[in-house]
Amino acid sequence: MSVPLNFKISGSGDPVIILHGFLGSLDNWQTFANRLSKDYMVITVDQRNHGRSPHTYDFSIPLMAYDLEKLMIDEWIHSATLIGHSMGGKTAMQFSTLFPEMVQRLIVVDIAPKTYEPRFLNILEALNQLPLKSLTSRSEADEILSERISQPAIRKFLLKNLKRNKNGFEWKINLSALNRGYESILQEINTENIYNGPTKFIRGEQSPYILDSDIEIIQAKFPSANITTIKDAGHWVHSDQPDQLLQEVNHFMKQG
Repeated sequence: MSVPLNFKISGSGDPVIILHGFLGSLDNWQTFANRLSKDYMVITVDQRNHGRSPHTYDFSIPLMAYDLEKLMIDEWIHSATLIGHSMGGKTAMQFSTLFPEMVQRLIVVDIAPKTYEPRFLNILEALNQLPLKSLTSRSEADEILSERISQPAIRKFLLKNLKRNKNGFEWKINLSALNRGYESILQEINTENIYNGPTKFIRGEQSPYILDSDIEIIQAKFPSANITTIKDAGHWVHSDQPDQLLQEVNHFMKQG
């Protein structure tokens, strides 16, 4: 069953919808969205069980695609350009094969329509073991996470999901649902349909998520796709090289 998603709109013009990755939120893309909104109406979205969107027991890529359909119908958006990163890229790919008439262009950032190995298990375990009720500060949470997660940037990203309550801290994300549904979002895009519209895949040069061997898989489901590699960027392309990503998006959008 579809749920009403939390979203934010900036700018005006042709609609562009941005879908964040696993354990993220619309906030992760807001700086990028603000820059893109100089030329377009940009809608950043919290996917289910993330940010301020509803918490549900069920969690999967197809469900998130139907959530997006509901948002577009409710907001009278007949068609839009989709930008999806990682998990959000899979949502965008699934949506485009289900509802191609609602997609003007598809931009997928650093993910392919294939099955992936579970790279986030250590992160999920670290989040599950964080003692929320006894925490006294975010810095304490960061220190505890550092025992299992060495990269400060990743810890900062994860801790954006933490908020205070009267008993200590709690997660903005629905962590139990994300634990249950994690394996499902790793699976390939399960559809016999293809999307023939304008499509761009953008990968980080230092990221292992889209390999040269994946190009054939991508073009089988998205025949019009071209693939661009951004130098000196890892999986979080929008954080590592935001200027180059914006340039690629703008160039693709203006191609017609």
